[in-house]
Amino acid sequence: MAGTILRRIRANPSTHELARKLIMICRRARHSLAHVHPTFYMAGGSRVSSDLVAYEYSYIGPDCLIGPRVELGAYSMIGPRVSIVGSDHVYDKPGVPIIFAGRPALNSTIIERDVWIGCGAILIAGVRIGRGAIVAAGAVVTKDIPPYEIHGGVPARKLSDRFMNDRDRASHDCMLGQPPTRGNYCDDLR
Repeated sequence: MAGTILRRIRANPSTHELARKLIMICRRARHSLAHVHPTFYMAGGSRVSSDLVAYEYSYIGPDCLIGPRVELGAYSMIGPRVSIVGSDHVYDKPGVPIIFAGRPALNSTIIERDVWIGCGAILIAGVRIGRGAIVAAGAVVTKDIPPYEIHGGVPARKLSDRFMNDRDRASHDCMLGQPPTRGNYCDDLR
């Protein structure tokens, strides 16, 4: 019965969009998300700090752990089971166990526009992921990633550029410089 209802909802784009909006009203309230755009969507099972700032058409996948002071740019996608954590314990006080040593000031984690962070990636709090960058599944990001680069591995390192020529990059940069607009979402995999 539930499967039939879900198929009918997904088959009708306007019904599907309304269902997404209603789900997000509930999730915004449950997680006290006061700083997310109405077009932001978060899948179920994620634990997200209430100070999350999320811009137009951004997305957080299922079962993510998003710590405090995170900003998610327009069009950015965070895949399933991504964590943005860490860098939050003092560990270099001789004679004091880490658990009692306190915490340093936490730097903001900035994920710029049109970033894709793959499944299971871990970002250490305080990094900046440049616009249009891609973080491969399972990567551990400990340093900033420049715009339009693809990084992967443990620790993450540059694998390639997203665009192969300056003309394509400039064209994409021009589009990202415009106010965000709605497009067609990818179909669900079945």
